[in-house]
Amino acid sequence: MTTTAVQAFPVPRWAERVAHAIPLLLLPQCLWRLPFAFGYDMGTGTGSIGSLWISVPYIFGLSLVTEALALLSFGLVRGWGEVVPGWVPLLGGRRVRPVAALVPAVLGGLGATVLFGPFTLGALGVGFSFDDMDNGALELLFRVCVLPVGLWGPLVLALAAHYCVRRRRS
Repeated sequence: MTTTAVQAFPVPRWAERVAHAIPLLLLPQCLWRLPFAFGYDMGTGTGSIGSLWISVPYIFGLSLVTEALALLSFGLVRGWGEVVPGWVPLLGGRRVRPVAALVPAVLGGLGATVLFGPFTLGALGVGFSFDDMDNGALELLFRVCVLPVGLWGPLVLALAAHYCVRRRRS
């Protein structure tokens, strides 16, 4: 038995755009990380993080997990955030309780804000200092790649708030 998820209230265009933007905002940071896997410190002067057998799976895995978590924001604007898809064993077709989506979204949004907010503030020149970088061009690239990640938490929180309002109406 397959059930298509029908949303009680349509998702506004801004929420759709925010859900699409979140994985794209994190992509530059994930790409920035990749040279570290192969021992290139990108001008930070920190050196290698260890053997390639450790660093390559760690860095690539971290980037994949980051993007996978970012893609979960689609659950706040898609039907599968309201009704479990029919192909899921035992749960397919059942309504998702709003708290089951809101608690992880709010905790994740707050966690991302606390974790990445200081890096974004540092990239803007507030708080953290990134003066230890060897190369001005790499420092600029770093700032451009890391600056958007600070929006992850607040954007997820905005989607969670909208999800709460939209689900409350239904």
